Amino acid sequence: MSTYSYTSTPDGSPPLGLVVLQSDETIEHDMRRLLGANAPYVSRVPSAPVVTAQTLQSMEAHIAASAALLPAAQAFGAVGYGCTSGTAQIGAARIEALVKTGITTAHVTNPLSALVAACTELSLKRLAFVSPYVAEVSDTLRSALRAQNIESPSFGSFDEAQEEKVVRIDNASISKAARGVYAQGPVDGIFLSCTNLRTLDVIAPLEEELGVPVLSSNLVLGWHMAKLAGVGITGPGRLLA
Repeated sequence: MSTYSYTSTPDGSPPLGLVVLQSDETIEHDMRRLLGANAPYVSRVPSAPVVTAQTLQSMEAHIAASAALLPAAQAFGAVGYGCTSGTAQIGAARIEALVKTGITTAHVTNPLSALVAACTELSLKRLAFVSPYVAEVSDTLRSALRAQNIESPSFGSFDEAQEEKVVRIDNASISKAARGVYAQGPVDGIFLSCTNLRTLDVIAPLEEELGVPVLSSNLVLGWHMAKLAGVGITGPGRLLA
């Protein structure tokens, strides 16, 4: 056997990381579209196929271990936890603490904190809110937003608890629901909740049609991770303009 010496390539900018739900089929594809070469390293957290307050809470026990499975060779610029309703159930501060137990990172974010930051960026206070989930899950998330002075006076849901069905809700159905909640009353923008909902392709057409910003869980999370880490992002909508 011959043994060779080698030189090492220097590290680039700190990478992004993402803890994804086991049941999520959408967010990884969306992050590659939004972040390109800056797309995050991904780990998965055990999650139930049916979304309830109890199954969302159960992820708390696994977040630190899932974050620890991300590559540990260098510190991360930002790590995202990819669950909107799970953040509302567990709490953003608790999730940040758990992620930082598992991996070294300068910043931790999630779709709920990212949405609040995006609303501040765009001066939005009243959102028309579309959720795929059952009432108890949606109500917890809306209450968490209300605590941040973001109201959702217009609300609609697909009332679906099974993740494998949520991911297959088509663009036409999402757009119809967005138009419906927007028509319920005066709002500043529209929010399409859930990282497993396929939303990126409806954002620009809805903004052009309705004339207000349209945000989604994956759009705001990708934007906030990029902003925190100081890397580039491209995609649809006024938030990224």
